[in-house]
Amino acid sequence: MTDSFLLNMDFDKPASVAGNDRVWVTSPADGVSRIHLEREAEESGHTTSFVRFEPGSSFPEHTHPQGEELYVIDGVFSDENGDYPAGTYIRNPPGSRHKPFTREGCELFVKLDQFHAGDTEHVVVRPQDQQWRPGIGNLRVLPLHSFEGENTALVLWPENEVFQPHTHWGGEEIMVIKGRFIDEYGEYPTGSWLRSPHLSKHFPRVEEETLILVKVGHLPVTD
Repeated sequence: MTDSFLLNMDFDKPASVAGNDRVWVTSPADGVSRIHLEREAEESGHTTSFVRFEPGSSFPEHTHPQGEELYVIDGVFSDENGDYPAGTYIRNPPGSRHKPFTREGCELFVKLDQFHAGDTEHVVVRPQDQQWRPGIGNLRVLPLHSFEGENTALVLWPENEVFQPHTHWGGEEIMVIKGRFIDEYGEYPTGSWLRSPHLSKHFPRVEEETLILVKVGHLPVTD
């Protein structure tokens, strides 16, 4: 591993990228670009990023040594196993392989090589399969995956919703799909990403309808 590629790998520190500050970087595959959010090495290891495929582009066949988790933000993502429209959540378990492509173009949120040992479930949740549930207050929640204290869900906030102050055991990670997420530390428009460490606290709210992808309980628990 080359230290020069390390990015936001100190999980005891908060990290964020605002949607209006995003900078796309070309990848080794033609027509595919990325915004790095977390990176352990140049093209391997723990990685979190936004990925954009131009229409008709593809990525070479590859293996996910410690799994791949992704959410289709826009367009239609495809591989040899099927087509996945915007709003689809996918987990490809450790050791899985595929050759992704797109016909019309797509944008993804991708997390690589971050599965817990024993988490081997293959998950595909397309929009037509989604079953939303009531959450705290007026929130709507769509659970996507749960394993040994790690939980991933979509959360829909109605206009002017205010949540209760709370503490994040095992941390929290948020990707803003639409709208604007707000807490006492800042405002995060569509396309933003933020990560809060173990035992961090905040008091979130929104002013407009906002949809976020949330992962909790997955960061190191330190004293």
